Amino acid sequence: MSLESIDGLRALDAIDRAGSFTAAARELGRATSAVSYAIAALERDLALRLFDRTGHKAELTVEGRRVLEAGRRVLERTAEMETLARTLRDEWEPTLGIVVDGLLPLPPLLGALRRFSREGLPTHVQLRVEHLAGVRERFRTSLPGSVRADFMIVLDFVGDERLIARPLAPVVLRLCAHRDHPLVAGRKARARVDRAELAQHVELVVEDSRRDAPPGPGRLSLGSPHVVRLSDFHSKRLALLAGVGFGWMPLHLVQQDLARKRLVPLGFVEGDEHVFVPHLAWRRTVPLGRAAQRFLALLEDAMGAPR
Repeated sequence: MSLESIDGLRALDAIDRAGSFTAAARELGRATSAVSYAIAALERDLALRLFDRTGHKAELTVEGRRVLEAGRRVLERTAEMETLARTLRDEWEPTLGIVVDGLLPLPPLLGALRRFSREGLPTHVQLRVEHLAGVRERFRTSLPGSVRADFMIVLDFVGDERLIARPLAPVVLRLCAHRDHPLVAGRKARARVDRAELAQHVELVVEDSRRDAPPGPGRLSLGSPHVVRLSDFHSKRLALLAGVGFGWMPLHLVQQDLARKRLVPLGFVEGDEHVFVPHLAWRRTVPLGRAAQRFLALLEDAMGAPR
């Protein structure tokens, strides 16, 4: 494909992710008119109408959606070729993208980032926090500014022959509520709760950040019909401390609250703990450049591996 067509595919990808031509232009650091021109040129080259512009907002046509899907594969292959060329020239990558699950402890990752930045390398690191399936979605597409994620750190890894993955230190979750919550204050000593009792109270859940995540209970939900959905675990912690409801929380975020009895484990009959082994993963087909290799070493040193 021509360079102009590649530019059009990048614009198409950004419009779909950002939601509009204007938002895509802002993400790409370009004028809206330049994004519109790139799409018009791509439509002309392909002799296809990619957007339906008859409504209030331009919407992808069926053909446009098919071109987007194929175009993302082209962009991935293009990025692989660019990475390979830089590696063969022994150059530092201009950017390095990382997407991480927001449930995981960030201090080790930020520590690796601090060490990386202090080495004065000419590589800009872009870190994006997503939740659950949103991590994989962001890794498959790209980060804002059309920067492709080189690494992802996922909550759990089910295996993928296209990826190389290394396990990191386990992450423990606790099912808890505020000490004055009815599930705690109204419970007899050493009594345990079951799903039927939990279903009578508000459950706090962090939403899956994948754009097309199906409605209903998520991966870390116990299925209560009374749900308050939050965007991250820090706001969920505040909701727990305010007595709004109960929910799973990563131990590293509530350890002090549990120690000071502000939050209390619920004594769930199926177990108060849930353990995940997160994985650091990258594409098997893409050779790691100098910056990626250095950052990988720092990440593994900072985040640890299960023993």
